[in-house]
Amino acid sequence: MIYNMEVSMKVVSYLMFFIVTALLVTGCKATSNNLSGDSEPAEITNLNEIDTELTLDKALEGVSNYCHNTYGYSPESSSMYVSIGEENENEYQVIFRSYTGAFVYFYVDKTNGNTRMVEVVPDLEIEEEAGSINILDYLNNE
Repeated sequence: MIYNMEVSMKVVSYLMFFIVTALLVTGCKATSNNLSGDSEPAEITNLNEIDTELTLDKALEGVSNYCHNTYGYSPESSSMYVSIGEENENEYQVIFRSYTGAFVYFYVDKTNGNTRMVEVVPDLEIEEEAGSINILDYLNNE
C-alpha cells in the first residue's frame, strides 16, 4: 500500500512538472520575439542575412540562455545540465536535463536557428513535441 502511494505521488509530481512546463512553453510562444518593447519585429531573423554560420558553441549558448530564462537553469546546478547531443549535416542536438529527471531535446537548424523541442520523461515513457523557438533570439549579441 505504501509502495503504491509512493508511485502515485511520483506520477503526480511528473505530471505536474509536465503541465507547468507545457504552460511555460505555450506562454513563451505567445510573446513577442522583440524584448525591447518596440512593436517592430527584430530585423535580423535569418543567419544568411548576417552572413554568419551557427556554430555548435552558439547553439549551446542559446539553449543554455533559453533554459535559464524558462526553467531557472544555472551551470552551477548539480541537478540540471545542458549537454551536446548528436550532430548531422542539418542540425545540432542539445539536451537539457531538468531537476525532475525529464529531458528536453533541442534540434537546432544550422542554417537559420529554428529550433524544435521534444520533451521526454523517461520514467513515464512520455515523449512529445514541446514547441519551437528560434535560438538566435537567445544569443547575447555583442
